[in-house]
Formats: sequence, C-alpha cells, structure tokens
Amino acid sequence: MEGVAGDGGPVDPGAIDQLIHARVRLGIVSALAVNATLTFNELKELLGTTDGNLSVHARRLEEAGYVACKKSFDGRLPRTEYRLATRGRHALKRYLDHMEALIHAVRR
Repeated sequence: MEGVAGDGGPVDPGAIDQLIHARVRLGIVSALAVNATLTFNELKELLGTTDGNLSVHARRLEEAGYVACKKSFDGRLPRTEYRLATRGRHALKRYLDHMEALIHAVRR
C-alpha cells in the first residue's frame, strides 16, 4: 500500500494499530483514557454493547497489556474493573498521532 504524503513524510494508512482501531476497543481505550477506572457494566452502558462483545474486546486489550483488569466481589455480586495500562496509554497516543497525520495529509 502506498503512503499518503504528509508534512512529516509519507503516512502509511495500513500501519495503523488494528488492535485499537476496532470500534469497541477504541471506545474502551478512549473511555479509560479519561476515567481512572470503569466497571464492566459502566463500559457496557457507555459503549452500548453486549456482555459477550465487551468481554471479547476487553480480553484482547488485556492480553496485549493495554488495559488491566481487577476482579472482586461487591457483596455477593462479581465486580470487574478496568483501567488503562501505561502500554495502552502509549498505544492510544501513537494511534491518535497516526490518525492526525493521516487526516492532515488527506485534507491538504
């Protein structure tokens, strides 16, 4: 794939972080970037997704080290809480920088 010419050199649209680029995963990472922690149910409501969909996407981010997950009990109810890991914060910054460069190159 050819790159798009940008001010800082060619921007390769294919080099985007596919792990973050998926809608639900980008939503998870973005929500955790502006909230210290969010529970599973808070993320589910915020993103308007199902238990299964959120669980699959959150697990992929957790396996990549982008989010950290803490499981506990609130009384008798299980509670899953997520926070953005340092690796995930760096990945989100790279993703946003890449998208900004791509948008800038295309809008010239």
